[in-house]
Amino acid sequence: MDGEEKKPAADMKKMVAVAAIGAGVEFGWAIQLSLLTPYVQQLGVPHKWAPLFWFAGPFAGMVVQPILGFFSDRSSSRFGRRRPFLAAYVSVVSLAAFLMAFAADLGHRRHNSRAVTISIFGIGDLLLECGNIAIYTHCAAFLGDLTAGNPKRARTASSLFSFFMAVGGVLGYAAGLYTHLYKIFPFALTDSCDIYCANLKSCLILAITILVATSVFTLWYVPDKATNTTTATTDGARKLGIWREMKEVKRPMWMLLMVTFMNWAAWFPFMLYNTDWMGREIYGGDDNGGGDHSKKVYDAGVRMGALGLMLNAVVQGITSLGAEWMGRKMGGANRLWGAANFGLGVCLGMTALVTRQPALTQRTTGALLLFALLGFPMAVTFCVPFAMAAILSTEHGVGQAFTMGLVNFAILMPQMVISVGAGPFDEAFGGGNLPAFVGGAILALISAVMAFFLLPSSSSSSSSPPPSDTASTA
Repeated sequence: MDGEEKKPAADMKKMVAVAAIGAGVEFGWAIQLSLLTPYVQQLGVPHKWAPLFWFAGPFAGMVVQPILGFFSDRSSSRFGRRRPFLAAYVSVVSLAAFLMAFAADLGHRRHNSRAVTISIFGIGDLLLECGNIAIYTHCAAFLGDLTAGNPKRARTASSLFSFFMAVGGVLGYAAGLYTHLYKIFPFALTDSCDIYCANLKSCLILAITILVATSVFTLWYVPDKATNTTTATTDGARKLGIWREMKEVKRPMWMLLMVTFMNWAAWFPFMLYNTDWMGREIYGGDDNGGGDHSKKVYDAGVRMGALGLMLNAVVQGITSLGAEWMGRKMGGANRLWGAANFGLGVCLGMTALVTRQPALTQRTTGALLLFALLGFPMAVTFCVPFAMAAILSTEHGVGQAFTMGLVNFAILMPQMVISVGAGPFDEAFGGGNLPAFVGGAILALISAVMAFFLLPSSSSSSSSPPPSDTASTA
């Protein structure tokens, strides 16, 4: 009896340990979201082509993740199904962070070649995106293994993951705000790497330190079971098995993927351009060709955007802790997600009104308020889809990592489309970031309707494994 009483507490500690990796992942993403787009434009990449740096990583992750997830689900390694893959991904992210951090210095050694600097930075960004996406997917799968399909535990695990990602976001955006961070690392500031570059370098060093520390502890502390060797398949059978696994995906999962696609298509224009919006439209600066004063104004706006993202992460963290309770009170996770998507649409639409305010103080205050309010739908976006996917994965007999790979496919596809199309789309409507934001608002409202009417409600009060009826438990 004592062992049975202690097991839930022990499982909770394991879920917390795995979820903590999210802090390291989100710290890196926070650095990318707040500093990447402005930095690549400082390197000389035009505004409308800057989002292409967000294209290659999602494309590779979209293709590779379901395949890697399938093999992870069937791994018979004595180290477990998830731990070897997580260790490999963390190594890739460490290499990526090094390349991005020292791209300017390496380019300077090649006759101060800007093309070399951009190329090295681009390769590092590609590896960082792929690695972070893979870590995110396998952590979600690891959490799914620990919940064993229990609906309440699945929602709790997703809430914990979202909470720790919010913690990483707060730390990452705070690091991006601190303009003297480079002084912690005396080697960061060089002849080829100015203060902005040195701060980015310092942030990347901190990001990889947090990720490695949390990952090493988790890989040591949390046991991981390997697939039974009698059920492991040959290479040929595995290739066929991927397609068989796809056939096992039922209608509720496809509906979940559709809503996820529309939801993230609404999010990505703002996620890619939020700090650029603060620098250009809210502060009226220009980072490319506008003179030193205009560039300083733009940089001030970018830093204020990082403050907004930090506020967003704080609200996300608080909301994550109450997401399971809110879903229960609203009568289902689909209703919670629908309401959050409706709020997302309203906030994105309000960016146009805020931008047109006459005074800088009014614009800044309104923008920061929108950043904070968007923390609520962000928390729900990180909680609900993965919790529902974990439950459906167990119910349908589909591997956790494979299922999370499909969810990430639905997330990365719109990111790839937005990366290619957002810049030219904005140019077609007169430039700036507002056209893409308003387009995102429309998509968010569509995804809200889809969540309400296409997704089944969840049995939020149940703490037992889901019954066979998909519609009552998804």
